[in-house]
Amino acid sequence: MLEYSPGQLIETAAPERVARTVALLRRRGYALSPARLGAMCAGGALPEQEVRRAVAASHDLTIVHDLVVERDHMPRLDEIRARADGHSAASPEYVAMTRRFVHALVAAAPFVRSVWIAGSLASGGFRDSDDVDLNLVVDDGHRHLAYVAVNALGLVHAMRHRGKPVDDLTRRPIASRLMTANLILEHSQLAPLARQDEGMAFELMVSQPVFGFELFEQIVALNPELTRHFPQLAEKMAPFPIDAPRATLPRWMYPAMLDGAARIFGSAAWRYMQWTRRHRPEALARVAFVRETMRPYTLFDS
Repeated sequence: MLEYSPGQLIETAAPERVARTVALLRRRGYALSPARLGAMCAGGALPEQEVRRAVAASHDLTIVHDLVVERDHMPRLDEIRARADGHSAASPEYVAMTRRFVHALVAAAPFVRSVWIAGSLASGGFRDSDDVDLNLVVDDGHRHLAYVAVNALGLVHAMRHRGKPVDDLTRRPIASRLMTANLILEHSQLAPLARQDEGMAFELMVSQPVFGFELFEQIVALNPELTRHFPQLAEKMAPFPIDAPRATLPRWMYPAMLDGAARIFGSAAWRYMQWTRRHRPEALARVAFVRETMRPYTLFDS
């Protein structure tokens, strides 16, 4: 963990910071080049050469195919390398697709205040069999409505892309899973966030705001503990912004009282999807991992 004096970050040694960042990425199934790893290093950005020196001095880390990896995870290197190699080819098309989807989402669901690309598409390990993870901030009392809206619109969107490659996580009976609500926060949950740990800071660090960037900036400002883990958050940019839609559905169409019905419907749909994966233990394990990293904000726990 990082150590602090009042109001000030005490610098932790670069090798430890590099190792912690590699571990955060590994748990998500990716690895980065020394240059990209340095830019998003825990405790603040490091020059590429300093990352390389830290790896050279470590017994646990190594660089293979210009990716910084843990030696214990060398057996998974082919998968990690495939993700890194596939990202540059697949990501531009899916980023453009996601921007169009988010524009349609906020027009149809005006209670959605901010949307960020998350997961592998944001982190640098995306391949075209993946789905796109989205983090959302919504009006109070609309979390389950937002979940249903993302999935309903996502199903319509996926029908247009039936030729998309799939894996055990993205395979669905009607159309592949293409857009997924990863984290949904209500506005009242932002100040302060229930979690101020390194994992939550990293989630915001790798996220790419598409809509409502001002709200993202407010979250960072209202939760300064996050920038102690990743000072880069204070200078976060939004490289893929969209303009607010000119016309949206009226807010009165979505009273908070509908959230209870949306919870029942969304829970049934979510449990059905887990049932379809009952013979795919790796897919179930991945879902369990993602849900664990999102606690206490997960839906449908009870």
